[in-house]
Amino acid sequence: MTKIANPIYDVVFKYLMSDNKIAKLLISDLLGVEIIKLELRPQEFITNKENRTLTVYRVDFKAEIVLKTGEKLVVLIEIQKAKFTTDLIRFRKYLGEQYASKQNVIEKKDKTIPLPIITIYFLGYGLDNNKNIPIIRVKRQYLDNYNGANLKGKELFIETLTHDSIIVQIPALKKQRRNDLEKALSVFEVGKIQEVSINENDYPERYKPIIRQLLRAIGNEKIRKTMDIEDEILEDLEKKERLISKQKNELEEKDKTISKKDEIIRELQEQLKKLKK
Repeated sequence: MTKIANPIYDVVFKYLMSDNKIAKLLISDLLGVEIIKLELRPQEFITNKENRTLTVYRVDFKAEIVLKTGEKLVVLIEIQKAKFTTDLIRFRKYLGEQYASKQNVIEKKDKTIPLPIITIYFLGYGLDNNKNIPIIRVKRQYLDNYNGANLKGKELFIETLTHDSIIVQIPALKKQRRNDLEKALSVFEVGKIQEVSINENDYPERYKPIIRQLLRAIGNEKIRKTMDIEDEILEDLEKKERLISKQKNELEEKDKTISKKDEIIRELQEQLKKLKK
């Protein structure tokens, strides 16, 4: 068995995707398109915990892709990892920032054109209704409202205001590895697991560069220390989420008690009215 670094950690994920060949391989296979050119545009912020700093990355790429129709397109690809359902608000805010950013445009024939956006989400939890599907592709359709017919030809207005998505459910990858891509992504482990044990011989040859990069990561002392800090911060976040959940349940119970009391009072008032008659 071979031990590699778990890419669920922000520092490991950034290290993995900073290799342009690996990033092109994963993104092209996830999107099902050919990538001609890929430019990494890491967005980062600093988290401080007891005077220990942690840089957390959101990984964005500017890519020139070729669609199956042969059309070439420049797009912004945003990749985010979520450990909590509460990350949804953060994702929406960040996505809004990307739509509004003046960096995400190209100049074409004296016109400023916003880049279409494609989002890829790696979820550390399962969705409510489709939790057993490892990779879900969300694609838009242009439909004629009158008869439901599919419309041909893309529109700039629609393409720049809406987007396709890929959702990777990490827990489901442990249950189903139906093709090489699902096998490749099965190196992700949920939770505070810094090392992942794999049988390298069972790993698809096409994706062996991922294993080699994650092997280098696990041997990097700086990356290991950053993973430790991530674990500490994650533990704090989990405590806060449990506290919020507990407080929410307590408030709901109080509301139920108050509602029952109100109902009893109404019944007593009705009984008093009848007695007065």
